[in-house]
Amino acid sequence: MPAGMKIQKGSEVIGHVIDVTPATAGAGARVSLEFDKLVSAHQTISIATNLRAIAGFMRVIEAQTPKFGAGEGEVFRWLTTVQIGGDVVYGEGGPVVSGDGTNKTVGKAVNGGVLSQVRTKEGTMCWGAIDGIDTPQALWVFSSDACGAYGLEHISIAHSGPTDPTAIIVLASDSGELKIRSGAGMLLRVNATGHK
Repeated sequence: MPAGMKIQKGSEVIGHVIDVTPATAGAGARVSLEFDKLVSAHQTISIATNLRAIAGFMRVIEAQTPKFGAGEGEVFRWLTTVQIGGDVVYGEGGPVVSGDGTNKTVGKAVNGGVLSQVRTKEGTMCWGAIDGIDTPQALWVFSSDACGAYGLEHISIAHSGPTDPTAIIVLASDSGELKIRSGAGMLLRVNATGHK
């Protein structure tokens, strides 16, 4: 993907299932995925991605729903919401503040999501800026330090894809079948060797 390219709203990321391992008496199910094409502005671009975070449909809905209802004269999109991972969004056009207790401004709310600098999350393998590129990125309903699985009981990211096997994402269940319902969300990053 060309450096600095902006992906237009409504673009599609295309992927496919590489392998499915059904659950057995001794192990949960696993599914391997790869997202390798971006269709934007009537052109198809080859990409290699890795998965930083995944969230169940209820967490996606909660992140888009203000914690308190609108009062008289208030506009719904100006109300405060909480991103998946804890960052607080102070209405469309307002600041995005880290949810880690430091109250640091990490981005800005825009129509349909946020623009934030991706941050390292303590205690995880998820990296912040890659190769010194620390420009704000569209994170939709995810926090700037979101990392791992949210609201998906018994499901984890077994392999996120930035290292060998590159661009292969493996989701695993620690208990039986692996089901991800419609409406779930993923935070994908374009690969850079050795980073998440």
